[in-house]
Amino acid sequence: MKSKNKPPMTASERAHVGRLAALDICVVCDERGPAEIHEPEQGMWHIAIPLCTACHRGPDGWHGTRRRWVFRKMTELKAINKAAMLLETA
Repeated sequence: MKSKNKPPMTASERAHVGRLAALDICVVCDERGPAEIHEPEQGMWHIAIPLCTACHRGPDGWHGTRRRWVFRKMTELKAINKAAMLLETA
């Protein structure tokens, strides 16, 4: 859902989000497939995280109970770091 108060993405942010989506992997469970891009703080696209639907919006995902994250001992900071490392090697 888009917030009406959220500024539009810059060209740099769009490019970064595109690179994350192109990784085609969830940084929490390593599942392949289309990634949803999660922004830890509204408008902070340069620290966004690629996630599968289950780890993002599923009942046990970030916007649910977060059990998928807890089970894998994953935090947002660790996920941001893993995404950065994946981009570096891509």
